[in-house]
Amino acid sequence: MNISIGLIGGGNITDTHARAVRAVSGASVAGIYGTNTGKVRRLAGEHGGQAYAELDAFLAHRPMDMVIIGSPSGVHAAQGIAAIRRGLHVLVEKPIDINTSRAGALIEEAQKAGVKLGVIFQDRLKPGIQRMKDLVDRGALGSPILADARVKWYRPPEYYSDSSWRGTHALDGGAALINQGIHTVDLLLWLLGDVRRVQAAMRTSLHTIEGEDTLAALLEFENGALGVLQTATSIFPGYPRRIELTGSEGTAILEHDRLTEVRLRCGDSAAAFAESLDQNLSSSSPVVSDHRAHQAVLEDFIRAIETNSRPACDGSDGLRSLAVIESIYLCSAHNAPKV
Repeated sequence: MNISIGLIGGGNITDTHARAVRAVSGASVAGIYGTNTGKVRRLAGEHGGQAYAELDAFLAHRPMDMVIIGSPSGVHAAQGIAAIRRGLHVLVEKPIDINTSRAGALIEEAQKAGVKLGVIFQDRLKPGIQRMKDLVDRGALGSPILADARVKWYRPPEYYSDSSWRGTHALDGGAALINQGIHTVDLLLWLLGDVRRVQAAMRTSLHTIEGEDTLAALLEFENGALGVLQTATSIFPGYPRRIELTGSEGTAILEHDRLTEVRLRCGDSAAAFAESLDQNLSSSSPVVSDHRAHQAVLEDFIRAIETNSRPACDGSDGLRSLAVIESIYLCSAHNAPKV
């Protein structure tokens, strides 16, 4: 299938999207829209496609079959709805939006129009994480007991100060949790199911931003398991994400998306996954230089269009993680320090 793809946004992640498109057989960049004219022109010159400064003109470009949205999080739903109303399929970066009401409207619009809507949670397609998912699904770990997830990352001050939207309530929806930690929230839900109750506290410990740079949460899952989530952009120099899952029959550990250890009662076996689909240094850098995981998401989404099937992460999945994050933020606000 030959497919023409429009890109929305002009930052680092749009460059990643463009490189992913060019790596997919039969796919091409049709056009690029963003508010930073210089960046958009540079991207178009490097990756192909026509540069646009107006969204309506961009959405009218033909041929164009779908768009990938990599703009600030707070405009994802509005831009997605505009694209859907032009008959375009929509693949949107996480989070689906920063507001569950707007995200719900986007999902409803896609269903009404009969187009595909996907959310980019590329971690689901990484080999080590899929192996952990298989261990859980086939019951190798037994009844879930405890999940320990640590996203102890670092972002320098200029990561926020050089941006007009990162760390703001209006366009980022917060900071460390909804921007960095959301991938891990998605994985915990994917691995263990729905959350029924949260307790949390957050702080802005290091950066001069509206949102939080340090957050700790306790999650109670519907299946009875407990989860501890730490997510931060304040931990120098930044450490690889680590997820430990323990059930009645054993423990599995992921570090930097590699399955580094599995210990089971039945075999007490240690295992390590030598390769990862993602070589990005996410713990200390926002630059997504390795586009392969995004390429895998795009290839999956194109298959969903071709076969009229469900993408790896659709709109309802994107809404699911956002709803948990909204609950964590609400709880954290209630637990704010008294002055």
